[in-house]
Amino acid sequence: MSKTIRIGTRDSELALWQAKIVQQQLDRLGYNTLLIPVKSTGDIVLDKPLYELGITGIFTRTLDIAMLNHDIDIAVHSLKDVPTMLPKDIIQAAVLKRGNVNDTLVFKTNEEFLASEHAVIATGSLRRKAQWLNRYPTHTIENLRGNVNSRLRKLADNAQWDGAIFAAAGIGRIGIRPEQSINLNWMVPAPAQGAIMITALEEDDYVREACAKLNHEETEICTTIERKFLNKLEGGCTAPIGALAQIKNDEVSFKGVLLSKDGSKKIEVTRVEKLGKHHDIAEFCANYIIERGGKRLMDSIKQSHKKANVYSTKSLTENQRFLLNEKVTIESSDFIKISLNRIPPQILKHRIQNVIITSKNAVEALITNYSAAELQFKNIYCVGRRTKRLIENKIGKVKHAEKNAKKLAEYLVEFIDGTEVTYFCSDIRLDDLPNILENHNIRVKEVEAYQTKYDGVKVDDAVESVMFYSPSTVESYVRFNSKEITAFCIGETTAKEARKHFRDVRVAKVPTIESVIELVNEHYI
Repeated sequence: MSKTIRIGTRDSELALWQAKIVQQQLDRLGYNTLLIPVKSTGDIVLDKPLYELGITGIFTRTLDIAMLNHDIDIAVHSLKDVPTMLPKDIIQAAVLKRGNVNDTLVFKTNEEFLASEHAVIATGSLRRKAQWLNRYPTHTIENLRGNVNSRLRKLADNAQWDGAIFAAAGIGRIGIRPEQSINLNWMVPAPAQGAIMITALEEDDYVREACAKLNHEETEICTTIERKFLNKLEGGCTAPIGALAQIKNDEVSFKGVLLSKDGSKKIEVTRVEKLGKHHDIAEFCANYIIERGGKRLMDSIKQSHKKANVYSTKSLTENQRFLLNEKVTIESSDFIKISLNRIPPQILKHRIQNVIITSKNAVEALITNYSAAELQFKNIYCVGRRTKRLIENKIGKVKHAEKNAKKLAEYLVEFIDGTEVTYFCSDIRLDDLPNILENHNIRVKEVEAYQTKYDGVKVDDAVESVMFYSPSTVESYVRFNSKEITAFCIGETTAKEARKHFRDVRVAKVPTIESVIELVNEHYI
């Protein structure tokens, strides 16, 4: 046993404590050892949450390189920080007996803030953030990074924070757990939380044999299940995934959870198998999660880490995002805000013969002001299938609908019953429809049903294409952006405005958001 086993570790107090535990156990078995501290990227970059760094194995990569360069013989890690796929030629040599698996809330004075609508909790973990917001959706989460000691100091020094979340094993092992703390038994821990893992080179039989003597079989079984579950979901430190396997009375019980980043969505699974028949439990539970919306949730999380190449000037629903192909990374926000107006009752004093409605916003304004019984229009003309559907659900039968306002005006010139129309519109609207009608001696009475307010933002330079849904969204966009982009437009009226600013303008087959999404998908095949 003359070879000295060089033990690589991060240089934080907790990492050194864990490495010294391994060193002591090897020393007791008669092996010669030497500690070699190494600083990792995760210890250096402290101004961003872990999930924003986008690096797999941020706390382990430096030690992996040192081992492959033969600068160290083994590395000691918190197993929860280790990627589920190890680098080529590096293997898991041992897992020590597990410590406390729980997350712990450390608070300033008391726990009363938990019942408050507004509280501020600090954590750099996306998993902890998502689970906390799922339970306390009105609370605020602040980023907290650094080693255990520095995080406790930051909590003490920040008057705005009510508490912070730590791994119970971490603050317990180095004896700095404050009295003002409670275990969060409801929070599902990170896969392999509380376990210490040793890696070694696959080719080094001497080191592998030495480490095998430190392995704790029950911990190895449980953490292997948790990490298989994580691997099947294709997660890591950038996905809010929790997993816990435990062995009791010759049974393996498992609980897993996947959440959206904001905690608004949660998919859970639990399962119990006999020890010895547990080998498929991780795959079963991961598939259960995937089949109940987990794949869609994971895809959206992965997309959120990429820079957007497409921007939607209207907020998209989760289902609409799901329709986009894998080459599309999208951001969205509402570039116009709608404010419904009060419609004076004298407008509806007498039954209106001809009504024009060109948007769902005008419908909303009408039904917000009046009941269907009060909206007794003889002839209703509209633009768009969805506007038509809403009118017929809320007000009454539509006599005729067209794809855009210009086509509707041309139809009315030929077929209108009478010589006057009442047009429920926005304060911002195109002139095509009223001009065409008035040029053909059809009087247009405009009623401002709602106001359109520009609310655009400056988009990232990585954005190549933009989705537009009305001329107003185009106008709002160009107020803040001048870059040449591909414009995907919901209809010809929107495209007409887009052509004033962009060379590459494409128009959806039908005026729906889904049809615009189809255009985008065709472009990014």
